[in-house]
Amino acid sequence: MFPTRVLLGSARLTLFTRAGCGLCDTAKNTVLKLQKRRSFEYVEVDIMQLGNKSWKDVYEFDVPVLHVQSVHNGLPNKADLSDARKLFHRWTEQEVERSLDEAEQVQP
Repeated sequence: MFPTRVLLGSARLTLFTRAGCGLCDTAKNTVLKLQKRRSFEYVEVDIMQLGNKSWKDVYEFDVPVLHVQSVHNGLPNKADLSDARKLFHRWTEQEVERSLDEAEQVQP
């Protein structure tokens, strides 16, 4: 299965998740609630799906994990470990919004 993708805004939020994860469901609801009032690109990656082994190797015991990245000039094209602000396990809508503000302030 391919990642779920919603295109908007100048920042990308990538949620690394897996089926049957209660914390992941809560995290997703927090992000989607924020998306009702802020525009950003949202990508959801199930680390257990075929083709996502590299993310499973990194985050198997850490999901949910949220990467927040600037996408000025259309970059980056995908989630990356090096440039993303990362939130682990539990976060509030305000924490996500702060990370989103920081990503959007990155100069192209």
